Amino acid sequence: MDFKLELVLVPVTDVDRTKAFYLEHLGFDLLVDTPVGEMRIVQVTPPGSACSIGFGTGLMDGTQPGTYRGMHLVVADIVAARAQLIERGVQVSDVRHMIDGAWHSGPDPNRSDYMSFADFSDPDGNGWVLQEVGHSGATT
Repeated sequence: MDFKLELVLVPVTDVDRTKAFYLEHLGFDLLVDTPVGEMRIVQVTPPGSACSIGFGTGLMDGTQPGTYRGMHLVVADIVAARAQLIERGVQVSDVRHMIDGAWHSGPDPNRSDYMSFADFSDPDGNGWVLQEVGHSGATT
């Protein structure tokens, strides 16, 4: 039996501002933007992803916008991905990697999978992590 992650809901304050950020700045694809009774549901998907994020009105009562942390976007080249996001107006942290329990600047010297990171937030402060996996120059 397969269990496929389809949708992660993210709490936001302004649906239209958030939709614009994910579409225009991150380049996500719009799958759904529809009212359902008193609710509005927006679903967007990162390029190449099978999992979408959703947000809207009336979806996450009691969850504070800006409190969601640690969503990972996996990229094959973290340096290029970071540059692309910055070019599109996203404030992204410097790339960093960990060696012996301490953070160091730049991508992992071996470009090893799951070792290089950079962070950014959506307009509400929900936190995202870029993580490099599958870089063509990786060594084992």
